[in-house]
Amino acid sequence: MHDAHDANKAPPASPAAVDLVLLVAARDEAASLPLLHPRLLAVAEGLGPGVRLLYVDDGSRDATWDLLQGFVAGAPDRVGALRLSRNFGKELALTAGLDHVPEGAAVVVLDADGQDPPELVPALVARWRAGAEVVYGRRTRREGEPWLKRATAAAFYRVINALSDTPIPRDTGDFRLLGPRAVAALRGLRERQRFMKGLFAWVGFRAEAFDYERAPRLAGTSKFNYWRLWNLALEGITGFSTVPLRVATYVGLVSAAGAFVYGLWIILKTLLWGDPVAGWPSLMVAVAFLGGLQLMALGIIGEYLGRLYLEAKQRPLYLVDEARLPP
Repeated sequence: MHDAHDANKAPPASPAAVDLVLLVAARDEAASLPLLHPRLLAVAEGLGPGVRLLYVDDGSRDATWDLLQGFVAGAPDRVGALRLSRNFGKELALTAGLDHVPEGAAVVVLDADGQDPPELVPALVARWRAGAEVVYGRRTRREGEPWLKRATAAAFYRVINALSDTPIPRDTGDFRLLGPRAVAALRGLRERQRFMKGLFAWVGFRAEAFDYERAPRLAGTSKFNYWRLWNLALEGITGFSTVPLRVATYVGLVSAAGAFVYGLWIILKTLLWGDPVAGWPSLMVAVAFLGGLQLMALGIIGEYLGRLYLEAKQRPLYLVDEARLPP
């Protein structure tokens, strides 16, 4: 029989319901994470007991996972971490994080390099609680980035908005708050060739812009070189527009019509004036020009066909090697 002391003992406190998750995808960010984590933790604690941190290690080769395990051990009720089986890319790492967010929770996506100041999260949350389902950060300045990267990024957003029926806000990155309905909608999109900024815009809902100045990296160097940015741009254009296929069709039609008209002109000129047909130089220029157009059109078709091929194999989007999640 229990004594009176046992009868009066309070039951253990249950974990607070999770209403917000700060999501960070990281790859080889051992230099910046020790500087970023205390700031994230301070923001989470300031927002209340229902806020969690979730890190996704996207196949890091440095000490990133060891650091994340230390973060979890230091605050097991507040911090969680996923380790993917290999490097799947940032888009799929973010997808893995969204898949592991508790049901009904909102998400704030931040970069692991600290360029998205965590101290701005409360302002995003205030916009969300005022009625916005999505609050996206719009960069007014991009400190620490070369002019060429800024110029190409600005050009890309203008090109994709000209080609796509899905309007993607200009000068935005992944830094944004997604409400529970937006998170649930994104979980239902299982395409393998992913351009997250386009998917964020595609799901719709009431969205508001939040202007901010992007800070320089806390440490280390960017993993996105110009080749990777080019490939990401191709993912965005082919994932949200079929205009390149139409352009290839129209260029082919115009070229064929031009060749037909020019052929008629040569025939008439020869019959009327007896001019000799142009020789090898003009012929080789025409062949090279038309051959280049054909190869370009085949390349465009190949980009779309390759993406269909990868989708048809139905492989998992990612594989989790280890998960350490808070209650």
